[in-house]
Amino acid sequence: MRKSVILVTRKLPQAVEARLKRDYDVRLNPDDTLYNRDELIKLAEDADAIVACHTEQFDAEMFGQLPDSVKIIANFSVGYDHVDTRSAKKAGVIVTNTPDVLSDATAEIVMLLILGAARRAGEGEKLVRTAAWKDWSPAFMVGTQVTGKRLGIVGLGRVGQVVARRARGFDMEIHYHNRTRLRPALEAGAIYHETLEDLLPHCQFLSLNAPSLPATRGMLNAARIALLPDGAIVVNAARGTLVDDDALIAGLKAGKPAAAGLDVYNNEPAIDPRYKELPNTFLLPHIGSATAETRDAMGFRALDNLDAFFAGKEPGDRVA
Repeated sequence: MRKSVILVTRKLPQAVEARLKRDYDVRLNPDDTLYNRDELIKLAEDADAIVACHTEQFDAEMFGQLPDSVKIIANFSVGYDHVDTRSAKKAGVIVTNTPDVLSDATAEIVMLLILGAARRAGEGEKLVRTAAWKDWSPAFMVGTQVTGKRLGIVGLGRVGQVVARRARGFDMEIHYHNRTRLRPALEAGAIYHETLEDLLPHCQFLSLNAPSLPATRGMLNAARIALLPDGAIVVNAARGTLVDDDALIAGLKAGKPAAAGLDVYNNEPAIDPRYKELPNTFLLPHIGSATAETRDAMGFRALDNLDAFFAGKEPGDRVA
Protein backbone atom coordinates (compact mmCIF):
# COMPACT_ATOMS: atom_id res chain seq x y z
CA MET A 1 0.00 0.00 0.00
CA ARG A 2 1.35 3.42 -0.98
CA LYS A 3 2.39 5.61 1.92
CA SER A 4 1.38 9.25 1.84
CA VAL A 5 4.21 11.60 0.88
CA ILE A 6 4.99 14.30 3.46
CA LEU A 7 7.25 17.28 2.84
CA VAL A 8 8.84 18.62 6.03
CA THR A 9 10.09 22.18 5.61
CA ARG A 10 12.53 22.35 8.57
CA LYS A 11 14.53 19.94 10.70
CA LEU A 12 12.28 18.53 13.43
CA PRO A 13 13.10 16.78 16.72
CA GLN A 14 14.56 13.30 16.32
CA ALA A 15 11.58 11.50 17.85
CA VAL A 16 9.18 13.35 15.57
CA GLU A 17 11.19 12.54 12.45
CA ALA A 18 11.41 8.89 13.53
CA ARG A 19 7.62 8.67 13.71
CA LEU A 20 7.32 10.36 10.33
CA LYS A 21 9.74 7.87 8.73
CA ARG A 22 7.86 4.98 10.29
CA ASP A 23 4.42 6.00 9.05
CA TYR A 24 4.98 8.01 5.87
CA ASP A 25 7.12 8.47 2.78
CA VAL A 26 8.81 11.56 4.15
CA ARG A 27 11.00 14.25 2.60
CA LEU A 28 13.05 15.62 5.48
CA ASN A 29 15.32 18.66 5.70
CA PRO A 30 18.40 17.30 7.52
CA ASP A 31 20.43 20.49 7.01
CA ASP A 32 17.60 22.73 8.25
CA THR A 33 17.72 24.80 5.07
CA LEU A 34 15.39 27.77 4.88
CA TYR A 35 13.81 27.04 1.51
CA ASN A 36 12.66 29.83 -0.75
CA ARG A 37 9.30 29.79 -2.51
CA ASP A 38 10.52 28.12 -5.71
CA GLU A 39 12.38 25.44 -3.78
CA LEU A 40 9.32 24.63 -1.67
CA ILE A 41 7.10 24.34 -4.72
CA LYS A 42 9.58 22.00 -6.41
CA LEU A 43 10.00 19.87 -3.28
CA ALA A 44 6.22 19.65 -2.86
CA GLU A 45 5.78 17.97 -6.25
CA ASP A 46 3.59 14.87 -5.77
CA ALA A 47 3.51 15.46 -1.99
CA ASP A 48 0.24 14.79 -0.18
CA ALA A 49 0.96 17.03 2.79
CA ILE A 50 3.38 19.63 4.14
CA VAL A 51 4.57 19.93 7.71
CA ALA A 52 5.36 23.65 7.82
CA CYS A 53 6.74 26.19 10.28
CA HIS A 54 6.10 29.91 10.71
CA THR A 55 9.26 30.56 8.67
CA GLU A 56 7.39 29.71 5.46
CA GLN A 57 4.80 32.01 3.95
CA PHE A 58 1.77 30.43 2.31
CA ASP A 59 0.03 33.35 0.66
CA ALA A 60 -2.40 33.44 -2.25
CA GLU A 61 0.41 33.30 -4.79
CA MET A 62 1.91 30.27 -3.07
CA PHE A 63 -1.40 28.40 -3.06
CA GLY A 64 -1.76 29.21 -6.74
CA GLN A 65 1.53 27.42 -7.44
CA LEU A 66 1.40 24.49 -5.01
CA PRO A 67 0.85 21.10 -6.65
CA ASP A 68 -2.77 19.90 -6.58
CA SER A 69 -1.56 16.81 -4.71
CA VAL A 70 -1.06 18.83 -1.49
CA LYS A 71 -4.24 18.44 0.57
CA ILE A 72 -3.16 19.47 4.07
CA ILE A 73 -0.64 21.79 5.72
CA ALA A 74 0.08 20.67 9.27
CA ASN A 75 1.77 23.59 10.97
CA PHE A 76 4.47 23.05 13.56
CA SER A 77 3.25 26.11 15.45
CA VAL A 78 0.26 27.43 17.32
CA GLY A 79 0.19 30.64 15.29
CA TYR A 80 -0.87 30.35 11.68
CA ASP A 81 -0.72 33.94 10.49
CA HIS A 82 1.92 32.84 7.96
CA VAL A 83 -0.85 30.96 6.12
CA ASP A 84 -3.54 32.73 4.11
CA THR A 85 -6.41 30.58 5.34
CA ARG A 86 -8.86 32.08 2.87
CA SER A 87 -6.63 31.06 -0.04
CA ALA A 88 -6.12 27.65 1.55
CA LYS A 89 -9.87 27.05 1.66
CA LYS A 90 -10.22 28.23 -1.92
CA ALA A 91 -7.50 25.79 -2.96
CA GLY A 92 -9.11 22.96 -0.98
CA VAL A 93 -6.15 22.65 1.41
CA ILE A 94 -6.80 21.88 5.08
CA VAL A 95 -4.68 23.80 7.61
CA THR A 96 -3.95 22.73 11.20
CA ASN A 97 -1.91 24.08 14.10
CA THR A 98 -0.56 22.85 17.44
CA PRO A 99 -2.38 24.58 20.33
CA ASP A 100 -2.13 23.83 24.06
CA VAL A 101 1.24 22.08 24.08
CA LEU A 102 3.43 25.18 24.20
CA SER A 103 1.55 27.23 26.79
CA ASP A 104 3.84 26.38 29.71
CA ALA A 105 7.06 26.98 27.79
CA THR A 106 5.87 30.29 26.37
CA ALA A 107 4.62 31.45 29.76
CA GLU A 108 8.07 30.73 31.19
CA ILE A 109 9.58 33.01 28.57
CA VAL A 110 7.05 35.72 29.40
CA MET A 111 8.18 35.60 33.02
CA LEU A 112 11.82 35.62 31.91
CA LEU A 113 11.11 38.73 29.82
CA ILE A 114 9.34 40.41 32.74
CA LEU A 115 12.21 39.67 35.12
CA GLY A 116 14.93 40.36 32.56
CA ALA A 117 13.53 43.72 31.55
CA ALA A 118 12.64 44.78 35.09
CA ARG A 119 15.96 43.79 36.66
CA ARG A 120 18.12 44.96 33.73
CA ALA A 121 19.46 41.47 33.09
CA GLY A 122 20.75 42.24 29.59
CA GLU A 123 22.78 45.19 30.85
CA GLY A 124 24.06 43.19 33.79
CA GLU A 125 25.20 40.23 31.75
CA LYS A 126 27.03 42.54 29.34
CA LEU A 127 28.87 44.15 32.24
CA VAL A 128 30.08 40.76 33.46
CA ARG A 129 31.03 39.42 30.01
CA THR A 130 32.97 42.57 29.06
CA ALA A 131 34.69 42.92 32.45
CA ALA A 132 33.06 46.33 32.82
CA TRP A 133 31.67 45.46 36.27
CA LYS A 134 33.97 47.35 38.65
CA ASP A 135 32.33 47.46 42.07
CA TRP A 136 29.06 47.54 44.01
CA SER A 137 27.23 50.58 45.26
CA PRO A 138 23.69 51.38 46.46
CA ALA A 139 22.99 53.09 43.12
CA PHE A 140 24.41 50.28 40.96
CA MET A 141 22.06 48.55 38.46
CA VAL A 142 18.89 49.54 40.28
CA GLY A 143 15.88 48.07 38.50
CA THR A 144 12.16 47.59 39.08
CA GLN A 145 10.78 45.10 41.58
CA VAL A 146 8.25 42.67 40.11
CA THR A 147 6.67 41.33 43.28
CA GLY A 148 3.28 42.77 44.12
CA LYS A 149 2.91 44.83 40.94
CA ARG A 150 -0.05 45.02 38.55
CA LEU A 151 0.26 42.91 35.40
CA GLY A 152 -1.98 43.58 32.44
CA ILE A 153 -2.43 40.72 29.98
CA VAL A 154 -3.75 41.36 26.50
CA GLY A 155 -5.25 38.03 25.48
CA LEU A 156 -6.11 35.81 28.44
CA GLY A 157 -6.20 32.67 26.33
CA ARG A 158 -4.21 29.46 26.75
CA VAL A 159 -0.84 31.14 27.19
CA GLY A 160 -2.22 34.19 28.96
CA GLN A 161 -3.92 32.09 31.61
CA VAL A 162 -0.67 30.26 32.38
CA VAL A 163 1.17 33.59 32.54
CA ALA A 164 -1.41 34.77 35.08
CA ARG A 165 -0.88 31.67 37.22
CA ARG A 166 2.90 32.07 37.15
CA ALA A 167 2.65 35.80 37.90
CA ARG A 168 0.49 35.15 40.94
CA GLY A 169 3.54 33.39 42.36
CA PHE A 170 5.06 36.86 42.46
CA ASP A 171 1.94 38.22 44.17
CA MET A 172 1.07 40.21 41.05
CA GLU A 173 -2.43 41.60 40.62
CA ILE A 174 -3.80 40.43 37.27
CA HIS A 175 -5.75 42.66 34.91
CA TYR A 176 -6.74 41.64 31.38
CA HIS A 177 -8.43 42.55 28.16
CA ASN A 178 -10.09 40.05 25.80
CA ARG A 179 -12.58 40.40 23.01
CA THR A 180 -15.01 38.68 25.41
CA ARG A 181 -14.93 38.29 29.15
CA LEU A 182 -14.00 34.86 30.51
CA ARG A 183 -16.02 32.79 32.94
CA PRO A 184 -15.16 33.49 36.59
CA ALA A 185 -13.46 30.10 36.92
CA LEU A 186 -11.04 31.00 34.12
CA GLU A 187 -10.57 34.57 35.32
CA ALA A 188 -9.43 33.23 38.70
CA GLY A 189 -9.74 36.69 40.19
CA ALA A 190 -8.28 38.61 37.27
CA ILE A 191 -9.85 42.02 36.68
CA TYR A 192 -11.51 42.43 33.27
CA HIS A 193 -11.31 45.60 31.18
CA GLU A 194 -13.67 45.90 28.26
CA THR A 195 -11.28 47.94 26.14
CA LEU A 196 -7.52 48.07 25.79
CA GLU A 197 -7.66 51.76 26.59
CA ASP A 198 -9.32 50.97 29.93
CA LEU A 199 -6.67 48.35 30.73
CA LEU A 200 -3.47 50.26 29.96
CA PRO A 201 -3.49 52.86 32.78
CA HIS A 202 -3.44 49.99 35.30
CA CYS A 203 -0.44 48.18 33.77
CA GLN A 204 2.79 48.49 35.69
CA PHE A 205 3.69 45.51 33.53
CA LEU A 206 2.02 44.74 30.21
CA SER A 207 2.21 41.32 28.53
CA LEU A 208 1.04 40.93 24.93
CA ASN A 209 -0.41 37.45 24.42
CA ALA A 210 -2.88 38.07 21.61
CA PRO A 211 -2.87 36.35 18.21
CA SER A 212 -1.81 38.18 15.06
CA LEU A 213 -5.05 39.25 13.39
CA PRO A 214 -5.98 42.28 11.28
CA ALA A 215 -7.54 43.81 14.40
CA THR A 216 -4.43 43.31 16.55
CA ARG A 217 -1.65 44.31 14.16
CA GLY A 218 0.13 47.39 15.43
CA MET A 219 -2.16 47.46 18.45
CA LEU A 220 0.59 48.82 20.72
CA ASN A 221 0.94 52.24 19.11
CA ALA A 222 1.97 55.68 20.33
CA ALA A 223 -1.49 56.63 21.58
CA ARG A 224 -1.79 53.49 23.67
CA ILE A 225 1.78 53.66 24.98
CA ALA A 226 0.92 57.14 26.26
CA LEU A 227 -1.83 55.59 28.41
CA LEU A 228 0.62 53.42 30.36
CA PRO A 229 1.65 54.61 33.84
CA ASP A 230 5.13 56.04 34.30
CA GLY A 231 7.69 53.27 34.83
CA ALA A 232 5.64 50.64 32.99
CA ILE A 233 7.41 47.69 31.39
CA VAL A 234 6.18 45.97 28.22
CA VAL A 235 6.85 42.38 27.17
CA ASN A 236 5.89 40.51 24.02
CA ALA A 237 6.21 36.76 23.44
CA ALA A 238 3.24 36.47 21.06
CA ARG A 239 3.82 38.04 17.63
CA GLY A 240 5.94 40.97 16.54
CA THR A 241 3.09 42.31 14.44
CA LEU A 242 1.26 43.39 17.61
CA VAL A 243 3.77 46.22 18.02
CA ASP A 244 4.28 49.47 16.11
CA ASP A 245 8.08 49.49 16.17
CA ASP A 246 8.46 53.21 15.57
CA ALA A 247 6.13 53.97 18.47
CA LEU A 248 7.72 51.52 20.90
CA ILE A 249 11.29 52.59 20.06
CA ALA A 250 10.38 56.27 20.42
CA GLY A 251 8.73 55.48 23.74
CA LEU A 252 11.72 53.55 25.04
CA LYS A 253 14.04 56.40 24.09
CA ALA A 254 11.78 58.82 25.97
CA GLY A 255 11.48 56.54 29.01
CA LYS A 256 7.88 55.43 28.53
CA PRO A 257 7.75 52.50 28.68
CA ALA A 258 10.70 52.29 31.02
CA ALA A 259 11.84 49.00 29.47
CA ALA A 260 10.76 46.23 27.13
CA GLY A 261 11.35 42.50 26.99
CA LEU A 262 10.90 41.03 23.51
CA ASP A 263 11.03 37.50 22.14
CA VAL A 264 9.22 38.23 18.86
CA TYR A 265 9.61 40.97 16.28
CA ASN A 266 8.44 42.34 12.98
CA ASN A 267 10.53 40.99 10.08
CA GLU A 268 12.46 38.60 12.29
CA PRO A 269 15.30 37.73 12.28
CA ALA A 270 16.06 41.02 10.45
CA ILE A 271 14.65 43.04 13.34
CA ASP A 272 14.70 46.82 13.59
CA PRO A 273 18.36 47.50 14.53
CA ARG A 274 17.35 50.35 16.84
CA TYR A 275 16.19 47.83 19.45
CA LYS A 276 19.74 46.53 19.79
CA GLU A 277 21.07 50.01 20.49
CA LEU A 278 18.74 50.66 23.43
CA PRO A 279 20.00 49.81 26.93
CA ASN A 280 16.45 49.34 28.26
CA THR A 281 15.59 46.34 26.06
CA PHE A 282 15.92 42.68 27.02
CA LEU A 283 15.98 40.75 23.73
CA LEU A 284 15.57 37.03 23.00
CA PRO A 285 15.58 35.22 19.61
CA HIS A 286 12.00 33.84 19.45
CA ILE A 287 12.53 30.93 21.83
CA GLY A 288 9.13 30.87 23.49
CA SER A 289 8.49 27.20 22.68
CA ALA A 290 12.14 26.13 22.68
CA THR A 291 12.21 23.30 25.20
CA ALA A 292 12.84 19.71 24.22
CA GLU A 293 9.56 18.61 25.78
CA THR A 294 7.51 21.25 23.99
CA ARG A 295 9.09 20.80 20.57
CA ASP A 296 8.44 17.04 20.75
CA ALA A 297 4.84 17.69 21.79
CA MET A 298 4.34 20.17 18.95
CA GLY A 299 5.63 17.66 16.43
CA PHE A 300 3.45 14.86 17.75
CA ARG A 301 0.42 17.15 17.70
CA ALA A 302 1.09 18.01 14.06
CA LEU A 303 1.42 14.31 13.25
CA ASP A 304 -1.80 13.51 15.10
CA ASN A 305 -3.52 15.93 12.74
CA LEU A 306 -1.92 14.23 9.72
CA ASP A 307 -2.86 10.78 11.01
CA ALA A 308 -6.47 11.83 11.44
CA PHE A 309 -6.66 13.36 7.97
CA PHE A 310 -5.22 10.32 6.21
CA ALA A 311 -7.53 8.06 8.23
CA GLY A 312 -10.46 9.95 6.81
CA LYS A 313 -11.24 11.78 10.04
CA GLU A 314 -11.46 15.46 10.90
CA PRO A 315 -8.10 16.77 12.25
CA GLY A 316 -8.52 17.89 15.83
CA ASP A 317 -6.70 21.19 15.34
CA ARG A 318 -8.13 22.31 12.03
CA VAL A 319 -8.06 26.08 11.52
CA ALA A 320 -8.99 26.13 7.81
